[in-house]
Amino acid sequence: MGIIVENLTKKYGPQRAVDNISFEVKTGEVVGFLGPNGAGKTTTMKIITCYMAPTEGDVKVGGLSILEDSEQIKKKIGYLPESNPLYYEMPVLEYLEFVADLQGFPRNKINLRIADMVHMTGLAAEKHKKIGELSKGYKQRVGLAQAMIHDPEILILDEPTTGLDPNQIVEIRKLIKELGKEKTVILSTHILPEVEATCDRILIINQGQIVADGTSGMLRKQSQGQEVLKVNIGEAPVRDEVISALVSLPTIAAVDPISDSNGSFLINSKLNESSRRHIFQMCVQKNWVLMEMTPIETKLEDIFRDLTT
Repeated sequence: MGIIVENLTKKYGPQRAVDNISFEVKTGEVVGFLGPNGAGKTTTMKIITCYMAPTEGDVKVGGLSILEDSEQIKKKIGYLPESNPLYYEMPVLEYLEFVADLQGFPRNKINLRIADMVHMTGLAAEKHKKIGELSKGYKQRVGLAQAMIHDPEILILDEPTTGLDPNQIVEIRKLIKELGKEKTVILSTHILPEVEATCDRILIINQGQIVADGTSGMLRKQSQGQEVLKVNIGEAPVRDEVISALVSLPTIAAVDPISDSNGSFLINSKLNESSRRHIFQMCVQKNWVLMEMTPIETKLEDIFRDLTT
């Protein structure tokens, strides 16, 4: 089930928390929704889940409009908000049964579904405790279980790995990727490596507007603009001779020696050009040993910083 966001705006007085944004999330796609604090991520998620009405625009969920069909849409969405909606005085199993009942899950199948959720989210060791007695990581797991208890077609997860330890994060990432094969997932997080490990596509929002949309590879390519290579020529001759030979190649814009490594250079190709073949052929002609030629990729953190500061 897909999501289409059309010219969405949310105003708080004169401030536009979300400013005329449009995007689409296709069925079976896991989309990472990134942005600094106050960028409009949580507001957008609340509008998609029908928790909040937009000032302008619309969202279509499986062809249904949030303006006209909000009750039907809510049944199709599992939502883990930033503030985990838990009743601390309730035991884990009782809470999950309560949520399943609220969601209208068939009574004769609730116990089996709860058992599946406990296994899926790793709650078996803590399932008989009251929620208030759990660690932050286990409370987050209960929040994930409540979001998935009614087997929704769409999952909206706002910071789903908050409070989890590294092992738990790996488990939840794996779970989200598995869920993404069948469900549509929008995932908000500040942990950028998590986005690359989990998501098919990345949306970056800043000051209420979408500033980037694409895979991590596409965003790197757009940001980088030109090829950057790290090259090491083993048993290199005089450094100046190597630099002179490299600069003479038609595709190379700049050559910078790496000071702490003899025979190593950072090479910038000209815009929309690649120098790899030319460098290899030059080394063959001059009988130089090419020990390394590695593309240097722009980090997602750098792209995020450039787009949001």
